[in-house]
Amino acid sequence: MLVTVSDFPGVVRVGDLEVAVSVSERRKSVRLTVERDASVTAVVPPQTSASELTTLVKAKRPWLYGKIAEKRELGEAPPDKTLVSGEGFRYLGRSYRLRLVQEGDVRLIRGRIELPEGGGVKELVGWYRRVGQPWLTRRIQPWVTRMGAELTGLRVRPLGYRWGSCSRDGQVNIHWATMQLPPSLIDYVLVHELAHLHRADHGAEFRRIVERALPGHEDYRERLRRAGNDLWLPEEGL
Repeated sequence: MLVTVSDFPGVVRVGDLEVAVSVSERRKSVRLTVERDASVTAVVPPQTSASELTTLVKAKRPWLYGKIAEKRELGEAPPDKTLVSGEGFRYLGRSYRLRLVQEGDVRLIRGRIELPEGGGVKELVGWYRRVGQPWLTRRIQPWVTRMGAELTGLRVRPLGYRWGSCSRDGQVNIHWATMQLPPSLIDYVLVHELAHLHRADHGAEFRRIVERALPGHEDYRERLRRAGNDLWLPEEGL
């Protein structure tokens, strides 16, 4: 029995590489791409076997590793933060000073992000996720209507070096670190993922969908690339 990539979920693992797979009737051959966020995607013709894809990825590993290194270098060296009073952390594009307090929950109050003494990265990342869930859920709704997307849900979670992801059932995932961006760039992330609910690849039609929703999207993409260098992204929060 032939096992094709369509029998798998949207991601196939080949060694230490995670490849997001989509099937296109228009493809005659497999197209491997290393995205700006250093993730690897494959657009494959129907009936491509899982073994064929695995063999190709293995053969292309030197090229893939080189491209991944290039992409990560573009967004290299996120700022090193220490969890002490006075350290700056971004929220919705603005910088707020951290203030250590004796007890309570992490919260933004009177222009300061309060973190209980003894709290760490886990608690601060949890705060970004907690405030991001309702904010992003509200923010995405006008775009859903405008783009005619069939969104089934939104989750805020760690996604490695990706801003967002989506699944075939209409679920959109957004990286918690996105909440550090200005709202206009968050909109670009949301539009990008909603466009994937229409088109799984990054081809011309995908770009047209994004451009219709957000004219000048190439400028947004470049601004997002530059902004990524300034965001706090601790290893524990990946």
